[in-house]
Amino acid sequence: MKDQKDYKILIADDEPDILEFVTYNLIKEGYQVSTARNGMEAVEKAKEVQPHLILLDIMMPELDGVEVCRELRSQPEFEHTIIAFLTARSEDYSQIVGFEVGGDDYITKPIRPRVLISRIAALLRRYNNNPQEEGEQIRVGDLLIDKERVLVIRGEEEIALAKKEFELLCLLASKPGKVFAREEIFKNVWGNDVIVGNRTIDVHIRKIREKIGEYYIKTIKGIGYKFEF
Repeated sequence: MKDQKDYKILIADDEPDILEFVTYNLIKEGYQVSTARNGMEAVEKAKEVQPHLILLDIMMPELDGVEVCRELRSQPEFEHTIIAFLTARSEDYSQIVGFEVGGDDYITKPIRPRVLISRIAALLRRYNNNPQEEGEQIRVGDLLIDKERVLVIRGEEEIALAKKEFELLCLLASKPGKVFAREEIFKNVWGNDVIVGNRTIDVHIRKIREKIGEYYIKTIKGIGYKFEF
């Protein structure tokens, strides 16, 4: 496991006071911190320093945080970088858009330093909890997901899932801790050309929980689901 001093964090915000305040608190915790004052600068600085985690304000000049996230996620080198939005906007639709473009978390202002530090520490733990992919198998926590046999194995127990249940579990388990918005789940599991009811995801989640246990998939009210272990 890395020490905090090994983690690089990029903060992008056009408010100097916020930038200074967050930088101070993260450096005090031992993190390596870089900053950017607008979206374009954030993209350039991310390419330069290759941070483990990026805190993005949404309302920035030149390129807003959503577009910065979309741009970075389109590049393979940032596929596994943790991106969290730091913003005064708390509406559900803003959060949904943020998760749809690949954001991992959504932290609202005003900033409470202890909460912010705690959230960042939790996000960075993903680096040490990433699922291990072994060919057609994903090992995550005490589960082994066998894509070739379409089976989930927990200990000595083999658990059979229906095709869409299995695909949904694979998606969530591919990034433990990441919140998947409902629209993102629909797109990845059912595709854009298939019309399904609003309750389809909920029904599949319920069936997965009945088979593998209640503790792996957490509901994020109004947004979607995430896998935890």
